[in-house]
Amino acid sequence: MERFEQEIIVGNLHGLHARPAAIFVQIANKFDSSVKIEKDSEVVDGKSIIAVLSLGVSKGTRIRLIIEGNDAEEAGRELKKFLESNNG
Repeated sequence: MERFEQEIIVGNLHGLHARPAAIFVQIANKFDSSVKIEKDSEVVDGKSIIAVLSLGVSKGTRIRLIIEGNDAEEAGRELKKFLESNNG
């Protein structure tokens, strides 16, 4: 089983609020792997919009992506790219 774990600084202007969080969850759900987001030692399910919103991630926040499963590397690359971009 693959594992992707990396610290990322969120570049999105709105962080992971509303629309960007929905897009993140949509991307995460395309993959079979489990997706977790860690912020300040709190870990949540990256496939749950409520969980992602509960973290209150804003632009410049340092988070850790933890992905495990058969497509973890691919999922990690795509989610990292989304988080570091300033789109949305």
